[in-house]
Amino acid sequence: MALIQCNFFSEALQLSTSMTVILPQQTRTQIGQQNVKMGDRHPTLYLLHGLSDDDTIWLRRTSIERYVAPLGLAVVMPQVHRSWYTDMVHGNRYWTFLSEELPELCRSFFPLSDAREDNFVAGLSMGGYGALKWALSKPDQFAAAASLSGAVNRARVPDDPERLREYRLIHGDESVAGTANDLFWLLQQCDASEGPKPKLYQCCGTEDFLYEDNMLFRNACANTDLDFTYEEGPGAHEWGYWDEKIQDVLAWLPLKRLRKE
Repeated sequence: MALIQCNFFSEALQLSTSMTVILPQQTRTQIGQQNVKMGDRHPTLYLLHGLSDDDTIWLRRTSIERYVAPLGLAVVMPQVHRSWYTDMVHGNRYWTFLSEELPELCRSFFPLSDAREDNFVAGLSMGGYGALKWALSKPDQFAAAASLSGAVNRARVPDDPERLREYRLIHGDESVAGTANDLFWLLQQCDASEGPKPKLYQCCGTEDFLYEDNMLFRNACANTDLDFTYEEGPGAHEWGYWDEKIQDVLAWLPLKRLRKE
C-alpha cells in the first residue's frame, strides 16, 4: 500500500486543506502483509472522521491500512473540521467541498474509478451522518454507505449552550427537519426516487449515547425498500468498537467482483 499525506488548495473552501489517502500497491516480497492491486482505476472508500478529529484519525486509531491491503481498495480520508459536512450558515462550504470538489480533485490526483459500483462512503459519529447524507443525497454516485455510531438525528437541537451556539453557526435559526440536512427526510426522498439506491449499513453500540437516535433511524430504514443492514451489540462511543466494526463494513462492501476468488 502507498500512504499519502496530501496538502492541497480547495476552491470551495478558499483555503489550503489536507486529506490522507491509501492507495493499493501490488507487492510480492513484502513480509507480513498481502497487498493487492486490482486494476488501473481503484475502487474507492471515502472514510469520514468524527466531530473532534481530522483526516489522520482513522489511520492513527485503527489498522485501516492493513485491513484494506488485500482488497485492492483505495481509501480517501478528508478533513472537514467541525462542519458537520454542511455548507455552514456562518462558516465555510464544506458540503460543496465534500460532495462536488473532493471526488473530482481526487480523481485528478490519483487513479481512482469514477464508476458508481466502485465508490463507497463510510464514517463514524459526525462522519456517519456525513456518509449517509452524501449517499442519500447523491445515490447515483455510491453503491454503498455505512454509518458507525452515527449522529443520525441532526434535526434534534442540542440542549447544551455551547453545542447550541455551534449548531446555530452551522444551521442558523431555521429548523433542520425536512431539509437536505435531515437524514430522515433524505431517506424518504431516496426511497421514493426511481433511480439507483445505495446499499446501507448501520451499527451502534448498545452503551452508546447515540443509541436511541440510531434506533429511530434503523426503524425508518426498515420501512423503506432500500437494501439495509443493521447490527448492534455491546459497545460505547469509542475506538475499540470502531476498529472492530470497520472490519465488518469492509467485509460487507459489494467488492466481490474485484476480489480474487
